[in-house]
Amino acid sequence: MSPVSSDRTAEAVRTPHAAASTDRLKFNGDNTFQRELRRRVEAHFKQTGQKQRDGAHIYLKTALILASFVASYVLLVFVAATWWQGVLFSIALGVATAQIGFNIMHDAGHQAFSEHRRVNKWMAMTLDLVGGSSYVWHWKHAHFHHTNTNIDGYDSDINLGALARFAPQQKHYWHHRWQHIYLWVLYGLTVVSWHLHDDFRDVIMGTIGKRRFPRPKGKDLAVFVIGKLVFFTLALGLPLIFHSVSAVLLCYGLVAVVAGLQLALVFQLAHAVEEAAFPEPSEPGHMNTPWAIHQLQTTANFSRDNRLVTWLVGGLNFQVEHHLFPRICHVHYPAIAKVVEATCREYGVPYHANASFGAGLASHYRWLKRMGQPDALAAPVVLEPLPQN
Repeated sequence: MSPVSSDRTAEAVRTPHAAASTDRLKFNGDNTFQRELRRRVEAHFKQTGQKQRDGAHIYLKTALILASFVASYVLLVFVAATWWQGVLFSIALGVATAQIGFNIMHDAGHQAFSEHRRVNKWMAMTLDLVGGSSYVWHWKHAHFHHTNTNIDGYDSDINLGALARFAPQQKHYWHHRWQHIYLWVLYGLTVVSWHLHDDFRDVIMGTIGKRRFPRPKGKDLAVFVIGKLVFFTLALGLPLIFHSVSAVLLCYGLVAVVAGLQLALVFQLAHAVEEAAFPEPSEPGHMNTPWAIHQLQTTANFSRDNRLVTWLVGGLNFQVEHHLFPRICHVHYPAIAKVVEATCREYGVPYHANASFGAGLASHYRWLKRMGQPDALAAPVVLEPLPQN
């Protein structure tokens, strides 16, 4: 099996607990498109001589981001002496925190940072450094979300319970009519929720949304506990030695809100938009579309021509390419996007993209407003027959 063709399989195989979920979906249909797309992407790397992982670019970028994180933290805790300095350095630290998530731990969590498992493991643990859990994230995002994108009851990333309605299959509550207004505030609390509630609840209950997952044990549990201790020491314990309780809490809140808004919005612009579908199983345990085409139906890009956005969000404005090839380092997404889009056009399968970040935000806003209506339904997914080669 080739490196590219094993992308989807590796997400499940690399964890010893992959068999823990008994309610997995099976995707059916003709995989001719997927095989040809993999062949063309493999050919791209052979022609350019580039490595899919472990390139110098990602190591340099990682060094710059970690340096900015350390510098922002030092300035905030040990240098800031006025309110405006606290605000400025808190914003900088919030941006650096999101950068770690987008550019370092995300690739590492997908085994896309390095060819070496140990390097990926250590880089993935940068999420634990900034208050998340690399173990919970693997199950929630890499396992449940990537395998079952936008399928209600299977993709835990689209399940916010009664707080929001992202999919037409989800129950409508009266307050959802205003979700296109209040959710923007809640997005800013995403990271705070991870820090203080979600990770602890998930590990204690052994569930993520509606999905069960194995509680961490041994080394995984040690990483979870030590990671939380280190984070709370850095976020609250050490700053309280030099600053008042109110100042520490205000700066912590600002850092978390800045990071949370960035992390939440990038995900929403990829999946909770008008262009993305929210399909249902054709029968229990089965989808009537091939896996690759399902990813294309349910995912959208944004700001593909903006190099700054691409750098800042770790290539996650190329979510189509990321979902099709999660084990390829994000620095290659702009290049392989040309291959992916051309192949999609040739085979008559969808390739969704919003021209800008603003266009993506507007689409997400309209989708939230639409899902806030009790009778809202998703547009039917219609695909042209695949040409026979």
